[in-house]
Amino acid sequence: MPPIPGSGLAKGLAVTLRTMTKKTVTAQYPDTQPELPPRSRGVIGLFEENCTVCMLCARECPDWCIYIDSHKETSPPAAPGGRERSRNVLDRFAIDFSLCMYCGICIEVCPFDALFWSPEFEYAETDIHELTHERDKLREWMWTVPEPPALDPGAEEPKEIAAARKAADKLAVQRAQEQQEQQEPWQQQDENGGTP
Repeated sequence: MPPIPGSGLAKGLAVTLRTMTKKTVTAQYPDTQPELPPRSRGVIGLFEENCTVCMLCARECPDWCIYIDSHKETSPPAAPGGRERSRNVLDRFAIDFSLCMYCGICIEVCPFDALFWSPEFEYAETDIHELTHERDKLREWMWTVPEPPALDPGAEEPKEIAAARKAADKLAVQRAQEQQEQQEPWQQQDENGGTP
């Protein structure tokens, strides 16, 4: 049987009428901010104090969009007769977000937790050269990094926290002993009538 002329138009108008009566689900973006998932990838933040200039992030980056410059500084020995220590000092840390493909390899390979994902995504620029964020700009993104999720209550305590707690307990016992030793001469003085 041949199709009735105009049936396609009628079906299209029926779909249009059905959708006209439903509530819209389009979010008006600039006025309404989207609800992002907790692990969304927006921009990379740098926690500069943790960076040891190991260059792992720059070497593993498939796009070669991380630029790092550093120099070595020597510090005097901690004890007399010791040797001088040298360490790398960060001069420049920049990420070119016009090249970055947001794979997250740099964050995964960083052994010192210096790079983090921030959910911020509104950093568009009119000039492509301004998409290269230097370390000052990357440090500002750290304020927007969400806190890590809480550990499982039944999970084992991290080794770092256990070691720090053990050291703190040992120090507290040592301080308590020192205070007790300082109080003993005064107690003997009181018992002997004012003379030690």
